[in-house]
Amino acid sequence: MTIRQATPDDIDAIYDLIIGIANYEKKLDDVEMKKDVLYESLFVHHHAEVILAVDEHKAIGFALYFYSFSTFIGRANLYLEDLFVDEGYRGKGVGKKLFKELASIALKKQCQRIDWTCLNWNQSAIDFYENIGAKKMDEWLLFRLEGDAIKEFAKK
Repeated sequence: MTIRQATPDDIDAIYDLIIGIANYEKKLDDVEMKKDVLYESLFVHHHAEVILAVDEHKAIGFALYFYSFSTFIGRANLYLEDLFVDEGYRGKGVGKKLFKELASIALKKQCQRIDWTCLNWNQSAIDFYENIGAKKMDEWLLFRLEGDAIKEFAKK
């Protein structure tokens, strides 16, 4: 098994893994993404990057990330949007290898933090994150302005 940066040729595998995580999170009905838009976002505009876990030429897991910025630190942070491993490969160290690669990328880019969110019901993920030394940021609340609410607010 290897971990590598995704290329444009991997778009089908990335799409399938995103469908996999949506299904796992019981959010399949929320997926609006189209493959061509995903391709443009990742490989034309470079809004995010993907690393893949590959076993015998098959993508078995991925991490999608981008960079945020800390005004207090004055440096970039790596923001992990999603990390997912196919069910048949869980418990075999794939997630840990993906996370180690993210840590290496963060160090290379001189990031001071890796941030992400986790669903509160996903105890196995919470246990994994705590086991690698991550801490819950209980004092922060996640807010979201989306879709029509953005349009309405922009008009005001």
